[in-house]
Amino acid sequence: MTVTWEELGWERLAAGVGRCRLPGWDCTAGLVVGDGTALVVDAGSSLAEGARLRTQAQWLSGRRVTHLALTHPHFDHVFGAAAFAGAEVYGPVGMDTVLEGRHARDELRGEAVREGLDPTAAEEAVDALVSPHHQVSGEWTLDLGGGRQVLLANVGPAHTAHDLVVLVPGDPEVVFCGDLVEESGEPQAGPDAVPSHWPAALDRLLDLGGEDALYVPGHGAVVDAAFVRRQREELASRFGVSQ
Repeated sequence: MTVTWEELGWERLAAGVGRCRLPGWDCTAGLVVGDGTALVVDAGSSLAEGARLRTQAQWLSGRRVTHLALTHPHFDHVFGAAAFAGAEVYGPVGMDTVLEGRHARDELRGEAVREGLDPTAAEEAVDALVSPHHQVSGEWTLDLGGGRQVLLANVGPAHTAHDLVVLVPGDPEVVFCGDLVEESGEPQAGPDAVPSHWPAALDRLLDLGGEDALYVPGHGAVVDAAFVRRQREELASRFGVSQ
């Protein structure tokens, strides 16, 4: 089946790179196409949503999804991960403590239901939760073949105790930021946030991406470096972090 990015509601950002905004929580999922490989960034909020993402990614790339990167352990980004059977899963070091611990899983389920996810879907997703096979503590260069390499960088703690970003070199460079950056609303700082480190995480993000990159937030429209810098200053002011 041959379809275009636009026909499936995806935004094409560069050659072989795109993203979609998922319904419900306006969460971003990304796709990076390599040579015989496909990387999906974040997995959606349920097994059903993850399955739809996998199918669409396979239609767009013409190959199965071989890699999955999870930016942080919130339900709207990880609950669909089990739908990507056979994919190598990457995440920030320490994410397994959230996805495997009984108490932490109960908290994830409760948060999802409070946010409006169907309780049965939440239960199914928690029962099937997938922890990363590969935990990134610093930077990890992922070779997708055909000369395409992607950088996975652990820049947290910030939005959570475990935050990963995905940088795709090219013209332009594309940076999948997870919820370190949000455009459609004020960045959310829940009980697992580490606000004192958040501005520094965005400094690192800007150093990695540079002035000309496209920054893909976890929620909302694609932004530029100036937007990320403004959000960094707003967060520093909001949380009383020294400039």
